[in-house]
Amino acid sequence: SSDLPIFTLPMVVRDYECDIQGIVNNAVYQHYNEHCRSCFIASLGIEFADLHERGIDVVVAQLNMRFKTSLRPGDKFEVRLALEKQGLRYVFHQDIVRLADEKRALKDSSYQKEVLSLHAQTDIVAIINGRLSDCPELNEKFGL
Repeated sequence: SSDLPIFTLPMVVRDYECDIQGIVNNAVYQHYNEHCRSCFIASLGIEFADLHERGIDVVVAQLNMRFKTSLRPGDKFEVRLALEKQGLRYVFHQDIVRLADEKRALKDSSYQKEVLSLHAQTDIVAIINGRLSDCPELNEKFGL
């Protein structure tokens, strides 16, 4: 999405997140996105445990990830999040962007600029008292 990010989370690749090829394992990108969404939601004062106690469960309905450039151990990156509403779905657009790194650029010129690593779209819905529903509380918190 061309939407400007409304939330950005800086992170760094940890060695144990990489596979034998020395690149971040595919499944780990989902963790990065999930962590970013959780931090964004927490920043708005939303607590999933509180919602659950009141009969509101927020679940992933669909996930699409497009891999562009692999991240490697020690890479600094940002997860950038944009959000829109489509019907009952909250659609999170997330880009994982490897950041420029002057030290690494001395050995590998690709680090001179930011590089898109992955684009993901995650559709989330609210189940209220067991039924797929619109959630006025989330609409308000998300500003949608």
